[in-house]
Amino acid sequence: MPMIDVYAPADLFPAGSDRTLAAQLTAALLRAEGVAEPGPAHLDNTGAYLHRMPAPSVHTAATDEARTVRVQVLTPPGALTREGQRALVADATRIVAEVSADPSQPARTWVLLTEAAEGGWGIAGTAFGREEFAALLR
Repeated sequence: MPMIDVYAPADLFPAGSDRTLAAQLTAALLRAEGVAEPGPAHLDNTGAYLHRMPAPSVHTAATDEARTVRVQVLTPPGALTREGQRALVADATRIVAEVSADPSQPARTWVLLTEAAEGGWGIAGTAFGREEFAALLR
């Protein structure tokens, strides 16, 4: 049950676009994981969190008020193959650029993929690993 966090300057995405961004990123992540037909367990437990940051709080080493976007994706152990990683990074970058309506945005979009340790994912008081996730999805 992956999680997506998007950190961006508050004014980067148009008003009213949060649901579109979240839905498209979530669909891309599930595709990258190989989920052809997401069921309730996938849809109810894949989260997208949009963190709109005040523009003056986003920096690079070279730029104040940078127009960068950080997409941090946390997946359960072994959820993404190398091909899935490549697809997700490409899709997330494209989605951010489309939703922001800025064709130059890909050069300033960073996608970070993180995998939880075996047993390092807690839901409802249970430390989930491969075995628990397989049971949940059955």
